[in-house]
Amino acid sequence: MVLLLSACGKTDKREKEIAKVDVDLRISRFDQEFANASPSDIPGLKSKYPYLFPEQFPDSVWVAKLTDTIQVELFEEVAKAFGDFEQESADLELLFKHIKYYFPETEIPHVVTLTSDVRYDDRIILTDSLLLIGLDNYLGEDHHFYGGIQRYIAANLDKKFLTSDVASAFSKKVLSYPRNRTLLSRMVYYGKELYLKDRLIPSATDAQKIGYSEEQMEWAKANEEQMWKYFVERELLYSTDSDLDRKFLDPAPFTKFGLELDNESPPRLGRYMGWQIVRAFMEKTGTGLKQMLEMTADEILKQSNYKPKR
Repeated sequence: MVLLLSACGKTDKREKEIAKVDVDLRISRFDQEFANASPSDIPGLKSKYPYLFPEQFPDSVWVAKLTDTIQVELFEEVAKAFGDFEQESADLELLFKHIKYYFPETEIPHVVTLTSDVRYDDRIILTDSLLLIGLDNYLGEDHHFYGGIQRYIAANLDKKFLTSDVASAFSKKVLSYPRNRTLLSRMVYYGKELYLKDRLIPSATDAQKIGYSEEQMEWAKANEEQMWKYFVERELLYSTDSDLDRKFLDPAPFTKFGLELDNESPPRLGRYMGWQIVRAFMEKTGTGLKQMLEMTADEILKQSNYKPKR
C-alpha cells in the first residue's frame, strides 16, 4: 500500500508538471473550409494546403467535388459528429504536452482535419511538421458509411479512439521494429507502444489504448494467466515462425489459439501480453522511459519477473 501511494504521488506530481508544458498546437479545419467553399475559393485553398491537392488533378476535379452528393454527405456527417472539435482539440493538446515532456526535442505538428473517402488505413498521417486526421474514419462503428467494412475493422472507427491513434502514430517515430524475429520481440515491441500510451494518454482507458471494447478488455484480463501458460507450454515465445504474427498480433476478428474459445477472444492478444510484460518490467525496475524503449525484449522479460494475475 505504501509503494502504491508513493507511485500515485509521483504520478500526480508528474502530471502537474506536464500540465505546465507550453505547446503551440495549431489546428486547421480543412474539412470545414472545403465544405463551405465555392469554386472561386479553390485556388486559395490550393495555395494554403498544397499537400492536399495533387498536381495531376485539374481544378475541375475539386470544383466537382464541392457538389458531389456523397462528398456533401461526408461533410455533413463529419460536421454532426465533431461540431466545434473543442473536446478533441483539448485531448490533442494534452497529448502533445505529454509528448513534449518526455520527448522535448519533438516538433509540434500543424494539425489538419479533413475527409479521406473513408481510407481507414490512412486515417492518421504524422510527419515531423504535419498531422493529418481523416475525421470521416471516426463516425462510430455502426455508421452506414462503414456497412461494407468488416466488423472488426469498423469497431475501431469511433472518435473515442482518435487520440489513441495519434499516440500510436507518434510511437512509430520513437520505436524501432525489432530485427530479432522471435514472437517475443514483436510482442514486446507492441507492448512498448501500449506502455507509451500509458504515459502519453494516462486518462484514456486501457480499452481505448489497445482498441478494444470494455467487454474485450475484461476477457483479456480474466484469461491472462491461461494465455501466458499457452505461450510458455507451447514454446512459442522464441519461435521465429512468421505465421504467429497473423494468429496473435495482426488485426483480425479474434485471436487464433486453435481452441474452442477462439471466437470469444479479442484480437491481437499477443500485443496485450507484451503490454503486461512491459508494465511489469517498468513497475519492478523503475527504468527510464527512453532507456526502456532501447532495451531488447529478452532483457525486459527476464528483468520483469512477469507473473500473470490470477
